[in-house]
Amino acid sequence: MSLRITTLAERPEFAESLWDMDTAWPEFMLNDPIADLFYAVATTHYADYILVADDSDEPGRMVARGCMIPFNSRDGELPEDGWDAVIRRGWLTRDSGTKPDAVSALEITIRKDLLGAGLSRHMVAAMRERAARLGYSELLAPVRPNQKHLEPRTPATEYAFRTRADGLPYDAWLRVHVRAGATVEKVAHRSMTISGTLGEWRKWTGLPFDAEGPVEVPGALVPVHCDVTHDHAVYVEPNIWVRHSL
Repeated sequence: MSLRITTLAERPEFAESLWDMDTAWPEFMLNDPIADLFYAVATTHYADYILVADDSDEPGRMVARGCMIPFNSRDGELPEDGWDAVIRRGWLTRDSGTKPDAVSALEITIRKDLLGAGLSRHMVAAMRERAARLGYSELLAPVRPNQKHLEPRTPATEYAFRTRADGLPYDAWLRVHVRAGATVEKVAHRSMTISGTLGEWRKWTGLPFDAEGPVEVPGALVPVHCDVTHDHAVYVEPNIWVRHSL
């Protein structure tokens, strides 16, 4: 594969199909209400912060995308509500017309049929380079560890700092970041919150959601809390803050 990575601003023809790429995201993950503060305006307001990748041998068909958002950091604080926080702060920064002092990664998504092909490290490298070109001294990221869903009952604080014999993180996605130069900082315990009625959760997951208490959902990093009496379920996802010095 001859990978070509550019910004959406440089390749505006990708705007209409940016979200059409076949991905491995579970459906429930697409229902965080905070996401609309970025994704609804991403192609019109954040084209310089979106990376698109295609294969020059198959031009025009995306193989990966990456999204970042500029925001005001409030003196370098890494908030507990990581992913939701940077989107909300990014929206407030843009709405107020103030100059951002930080930038955070939001996602790097690889086309489903190319998972495991090694594209993620190229996207991380390109994201670091782009953030530096935009004038930032560091790139933050509330990372969603890609193997945590295999052990949803493990506390995130234990999982985040688990390492292999070679000293690298146990989690494969964290390893990509650390190999690129990042440091693992802390857990964002409530990085993303997704709530819905039991009917909505049944639609999103195909599970019955008919018993009180924690429900293990495929793809979820922690159990979803099901409240049958009050007809709702809530998922509070922890992410792991990493910091890339540029």
